[in-house]
Amino acid sequence: MPLCPDCTRAGTGSPDRDPVRLGEVLPVTAAALRASGGLPRVPPPRTGSVMTCRYCGGRARWHRTAGDRWVAMEPGARPVAGVPRGRRWYIAGDGTAVHLRGAVPSGTCRVSHFDVCPGRAHAG
Repeated sequence: MPLCPDCTRAGTGSPDRDPVRLGEVLPVTAAALRASGGLPRVPPPRTGSVMTCRYCGGRARWHRTAGDRWVAMEPGARPVAGVPRGRRWYIAGDGTAVHLRGAVPSGTCRVSHFDVCPGRAHAG
């Protein structure tokens, strides 16, 4: 990719050196970090961690929210029409739980286990 003389000097500090493309640096850097053990091995966040509710014994999955908190989500999707506004959630592709602001009435959403837990009403 041709660069103007000003960009060449600004990007490399020397006009006789070719600029390095980011696409060439990232794979090499990632490989070096993996070889040195520098990248942590984190399980994929898409599914969330399984939890068992202490109030009802039901199972749900923990998902991190966009606000860096955790919420236990009920399995499966529910029709938006049957879930009150403010209680509707969406699970993003990376596993993050996001409040669903607007929704098509025929759409689906997820709900927090704590909003539907039958045992929490009786807990102390």
